Amino acid sequence: MNVHAKPETGFPRDETPVRHDWTRAEALAIHDMPLMDLLFRAQTVHRRYFDANRVQMSRLLSIKTGGCAEDCGYCSQSAHHESGLKASKLMEVERVLAEARKAKETGATRYCMGAAWREPKDRDMDTVLAMIEGVKAMGMETCMTLGMLSDTQIVKLRDAGLDYYNHNVDTSERFYPEIIKTRTYADRLDTLERVRAAGMKVCSGGIMGMGEETADRVDMLVTLANLSEHPESVPINMLIAIPGTPLEGQEKIDPIAFVRVIATARIMMPKSMVRLSAGRTEMSDEMQAMCFFAGANSIFCGDVLLTADNPGEDKDSVLFAKLGMKPMELDASETSGAVPSPERPACTTTTHAH
Repeated sequence: MNVHAKPETGFPRDETPVRHDWTRAEALAIHDMPLMDLLFRAQTVHRRYFDANRVQMSRLLSIKTGGCAEDCGYCSQSAHHESGLKASKLMEVERVLAEARKAKETGATRYCMGAAWREPKDRDMDTVLAMIEGVKAMGMETCMTLGMLSDTQIVKLRDAGLDYYNHNVDTSERFYPEIIKTRTYADRLDTLERVRAAGMKVCSGGIMGMGEETADRVDMLVTLANLSEHPESVPINMLIAIPGTPLEGQEKIDPIAFVRVIATARIMMPKSMVRLSAGRTEMSDEMQAMCFFAGANSIFCGDVLLTADNPGEDKDSVLFAKLGMKPMELDASETSGAVPSPERPACTTTTHAH
């Protein structure tokens, strides 16, 4: 039984089957449709599987900041860049759980924890596992992003109750070496495959506005949509050009171009949560509204997301009130999904690359 709301009257039911055999030509044809047709199709698909007026709220915490051995060109946490960010040690478990309690109180149903590692060291795993167990005990979904993993680490994370593992592909395979040289695209896909094989859900998306071409954005979506199972969560980030990183002077992506990616993701991966992620502090209310109409139905909330600041005022609550939208809550009978339920206060804005 579908836990999400049925489509409302006035929108035809979209009967397109869930596919894993997309070609670039097909995806590009969708992406390049007249915008009104693209938005209508995306919204029609969206309403088949979700309540169009509900948004899933996630909270992201950096549990270990800076000093990362990877050279990702967009990231302030890389040891290769002079971003001015000081490296910190892995957080204590109780501090993470205290932050998780606050997140739950402000409406978050999923708690995401990120560590600036190429891969976790075995000595840190007990602490990480305790964080997962503690957040899970609060009744929230758990997500982590820790870099590459060994098979043993994957099993331990799964057995501790980790629901989602985030590992973004970031961009197309063609453009990837322009952004990251310390690991390969194949490394990313291998990690996703092994996480999936262990029985965990996958969170994987990309970053728009890094200097890539339209074809790269479409190729990234084709890569994700042609996995054996679609990622349950697909974060679409808008680059935050951070001073001291190689992409600090990158020109911002056109808002309509960004909306097109959201809509194309929704059509190609109809059952996935499409998360409007990094860059929301740079987006107008109108742009965010278009993204929601295009099929985005998940956001990050909170004051700070990894290393990006958020405004202190509750802008999301104001925006949701304008749009007549409400946060989702977890169904107690479903550990993997979110369903519409009574109104809850929304939390605030943005993140980077999760």
